[in-house]
Amino acid sequence: MRSVVLIPARYSSTRYPGKPLVKLLGKPMILWVAELSARAVGPGNVYVATEDQRIADVVRQAGFQAVITGDDALTGTDRVAQAANQINADIYINVQGDEPLVDPLDILKVRDAKLDNPEQIINGFSWISGQEDPHSRNIPKVITNEKNQLVYMSRLALPGFKDSKYEPQRYKKQVCIYAFTREELVAFSSFGRKSELEKFEDIEILRFLELGKTVRMIETKPGSLAVDVPGDVAKVEEALCQAGFA
Repeated sequence: MRSVVLIPARYSSTRYPGKPLVKLLGKPMILWVAELSARAVGPGNVYVATEDQRIADVVRQAGFQAVITGDDALTGTDRVAQAANQINADIYINVQGDEPLVDPLDILKVRDAKLDNPEQIINGFSWISGQEDPHSRNIPKVITNEKNQLVYMSRLALPGFKDSKYEPQRYKKQVCIYAFTREELVAFSSFGRKSELEKFEDIEILRFLELGKTVRMIETKPGSLAVDVPGDVAKVEEALCQAGFA
């Protein structure tokens, strides 16, 4: 079975225009993600899905493949669905283009979970570190049942508590590695709009709950950091240095 990584990369980001091309230690962020993804599935199985020719040019000059998608994609997963129409594969792994510290072993872990659970959506999670604020709206918090199936995901610090003695000692956060089949991507995009909860939270995985799909959450390595806003660049560069990439 062929597994490919699709990296959605939108130039016209509302919060951070041009974010995929921001330089981290002198290299465009999208290339950090592509190179790490290639360690997992091989460079021939890595594609960047983008609406912008500037991103496509940078990706292709570095030896990777780019797929031009429409500028009407509602979310990164909708963009991945558009790109999947042009790529023949059995499993499509969505790795977010703003996760330059993604672990190739975690990509493989999500892929293997999909192979073992082909009827379920697979998504990653890790525990929020002491250096992160669980109340930050930039961090989607994950609620699972005892089978590690997604119950809900929110930008609020969940689960909540009534009695302070039951206050959670740690929280789960989403890690943006997903695995889908083509049929699941078609169903997602065919919904035709953001679901109500998806729109409120701005968390696209919630649309799959409206579709009645089970989302299995797979624990990944802690320490993943995303570039959401310009202020994140310095701390991500520091983390890259600490990881030995400098």
